[in-house]
Amino acid sequence: MEARGAWPTESPWVREAMSALPRDAFAPDRLWRWDGHAYVPVDRLADPAAWADELYSGPDAAAVTQVTDGLPSSSLSAPAVVADMLDSLMLEPGHTVWDIGTGQGWSCALAAWRAGPNRVVSTEMDEGLALLARKRLAAVEVFVGNGTRRVPPGGPFDRIHATYAVETVPYTWIEATKPGGRIVYPWGRLGHVALTVAADGRSASGWVQGLGQFMADRSAPVPTAGYAKVRGTGDPSAERIIGRDLAPLADDWDLRFAVRVAVPDAVIITGRDEDGVNAWIHDGKASWAAVSAGGAVLLQGGPCRIGDEVLTAWSQWEEHGRPTPYDYRVTVTSEHQWVRPDP
Repeated sequence: MEARGAWPTESPWVREAMSALPRDAFAPDRLWRWDGHAYVPVDRLADPAAWADELYSGPDAAAVTQVTDGLPSSSLSAPAVVADMLDSLMLEPGHTVWDIGTGQGWSCALAAWRAGPNRVVSTEMDEGLALLARKRLAAVEVFVGNGTRRVPPGGPFDRIHATYAVETVPYTWIEATKPGGRIVYPWGRLGHVALTVAADGRSASGWVQGLGQFMADRSAPVPTAGYAKVRGTGDPSAERIIGRDLAPLADDWDLRFAVRVAVPDAVIITGRDEDGVNAWIHDGKASWAAVSAGGAVLLQGGPCRIGDEVLTAWSQWEEHGRPTPYDYRVTVTSEHQWVRPDP
């Protein structure tokens, strides 16, 4: 972190807190490592060196702490991302904080180190994780419940810090935050956002602060079908030549971000062969598209022309001057959420 200048200069307390509360003190004795085919356990007692390597593999690496049905369901977030989110929170001593998604309790403990004892409450949906967190967090009250829908006692809060990704900010979070307060949360499969609640307490707005992927809201519906299932075996209902080099769709993360904002349902998979980049797109439900390299032929099927939607978002991003993720402003009211580039 120091070698690459990753410690937040505006919040030196973050480094002090991470030194006082090291990540290994909050890690379970079993972590999970992807071996190329599946997640396999790495046990602290059986192989402490491998366990430590998994936990401290790098500032940008999350450590998977729970696997459900073969997929990660909880993790210790990457240290660099945790530091960046806490910096974005603009947390001061004495602030009241609602930490949403306790997990192993590390982020919550860091916030309590700064805010002070009995200034932080936390919500965890998983009863087992909540029980473990209570044993680690003497100065924090941990509640079992769905933080997306239910507000714990102690509000309104000066700060809200969420550790799982939501597509749309629950308006209950804005109602639970004092005017002028901050809400820092992971947004979809994109990164994290910092919102400031308006003086009248009826809306909140702010900008994307950093990139990274997070565990999703467990209570939210998720696509269950992959491309092959959505595509099926039927003939495409539309076909045309687009004449575009697809390399930016694979390599340009500013473009990928813009497309994700504009077409949130689109899952984009790319692959290279001797002709260039190919793309497969689907919405997890019924609409699909495939774009071949070389001649760049677009095939589509399903009720939505999801391939055309992605290409339109690509063109609009270019027309707007190719904005970066940090140019996007998010505004949330009781009825709507707007996301638009606002350089």
